[in-house]
Parts: sequence; C-alpha cells; structure tokens
Amino acid sequence: MNETSKPKNEFLSWLVAIFFGIVLSFICREFVFSPLIVKGASMVPTYENSDVIIISKISDIDRFDHVVFQSPYEDEYYIKRVIGLPGDTVEMKEDILIINGEEYDEPYVNRDIENPFQKRLTENFTLKELTGESQVPDGFLFVLGDNRLRSSDSRHFGLISEESILGESKLRIYPLSDLHLFRGKEELNLN
Repeated sequence: MNETSKPKNEFLSWLVAIFFGIVLSFICREFVFSPLIVKGASMVPTYENSDVIIISKISDIDRFDHVVFQSPYEDEYYIKRVIGLPGDTVEMKEDILIINGEEYDEPYVNRDIENPFQKRLTENFTLKELTGESQVPDGFLFVLGDNRLRSSDSRHFGLISEESILGESKLRIYPLSDLHLFRGKEELNLN
C-alpha cells in the first residue's frame, strides 16, 4: 500500500462511520426515543413548564403512565397521565378517583388551591357523562392532567386514540437538579 492511499482510506472510513452514526441516530429518534420540551402547567407538580423529557416510542402503555399524544384539536402535543384503559369504568366523586369500582389515591395531583371558595380539585363525573361511553372502548384511553384546575384533558376533549400517542415519558433530563426516571407508578429521583 502506498503512502497516498492510507490517508484516503482513513478519510473514507471516517466518512462511512459518520454516515452510519447519522442514520442510526435518525432511526432511534424516529422509532425508539425522542426528547421533548414540556409546555404549560397541566402536569404540575410532576412536570414544570420547560422541563426536558425523553419519551419512549416502543413502550407498552399502562395505567398511570405519562403519555405524549397529538392534541385532538390543535397542532400541539400534550402530556397527560393515563387513567382509564380499554374496558375500564372511570368516575370521580368528591375528589376520589374510582376505576372499575376501586378507589385510588392520587399523590401526584397538585393539591394547591388558590381560591378559598374552591371546594374540589376535580369536579364529580362519570365516564358516561363525559363521553357517552360506559367503558373506555378498545383503541382509546382516558387521560387527566396532574394539575386538575389547569388541565385540558379527557374531561374536556373526550377519549384519546391510542394511535395519537407519540410515546411514554421515561426520563426528565432537564433541569439537572430534578433528574427523574419514570417507571409506571414508581418514580426514581436520580440526584
């Protein structure tokens, strides 16, 4: 091998490595995971405005997971908590969440009430009153924000299609002082 072909071969090998790195990162971002910036206060205290999260596009969605989905009425993505899965009945009575007849504690809900005359965080409802369905139908989910007084969610726009889901929030990476790994009902603070 002569001396002039050695730098040329090295340059080509770097070029191929860079090309495959770009292709691999594109594939991962499109089909496996993606970073997003949270906008708004509908998920306070779980997420604050401008938090940066990583979503998994290959996760199986379960109750209480945080999902990012296409808004039903605007060109935006929303992040909300999954409350009702297909086949579930959902209702709220006196700020108590009832799914399939079982009461659930909601420690993640923002309980700060600014108005002293406000008696409840979440108005009473049944799934049938909101959507006309007695159970969440196949292919759909019932979602709520953690900041119930400031969230536009299934109480307002109805059920969301599973096809509209971009992914599940798995990791908050910014701000660094509040780094969290989300695993279903369990949260790990990584600080």
